[in-house]
Amino acid sequence: MSLPPVSGSRVLGLILAGGLSRRMGGGDKPLRRLAGRTLLQRVAERFEPQCAGGLALSANGDPARFRDVFSGAILPDTIPDHPGPLAGILAGMEAAAALPGVTHVASVPGDAPFLPHDFVARLVAAAAEGKPIALAASGERCHFTSALWPVDLRHDLRDWLGRGERRVGGFIERHGAAVASWPVEPVDPFLNLNAPEDLAAAEAMLARGG
Repeated sequence: MSLPPVSGSRVLGLILAGGLSRRMGGGDKPLRRLAGRTLLQRVAERFEPQCAGGLALSANGDPARFRDVFSGAILPDTIPDHPGPLAGILAGMEAAAALPGVTHVASVPGDAPFLPHDFVARLVAAAAEGKPIALAASGERCHFTSALWPVDLRHDLRDWLGRGERRVGGFIERHGAAVASWPVEPVDPFLNLNAPEDLAAAEAMLARGG
């Protein structure tokens, strides 16, 4: 498949907020508060200036619950049965395909409030190596949902999900990916706040001026 170059294109930013948040006790994890502000607000504040194609939120259910803290498009899954983050990425790709000049979607989870300010720029640079997808990594770990996706992969992704496939890593392996890596000190910029103790630790770090 011949894919358009990412250099010079507009990127749609997609915040993934469709998980069940079991370890956090259920509910919408991105609406949990960290030092007085929701995780969603903190992610969007760092992410939006990096995305010339705007910002969207992948979330199912009543979108009104996000309106006090998020003004962008809210995208439900376009396939049934909530098959996981790839369904959210597909919804983002399909929405981006209707936007003039947008050729890629950059996705991030809604519980990563320390997202680096050079996230999109470094993924775009990595994608220039010629691999279709670009992944973020920190330390020795790749972050499959913190990535840059060509909109033109949307048809293959829909077919992939239609065959019952769910693994984000499997779809990435299918097409190949470049990797951009960040250090984990003084804090991992892709730290996910998955549980109440993670939220408490982040609160303590911010209180210390971290």
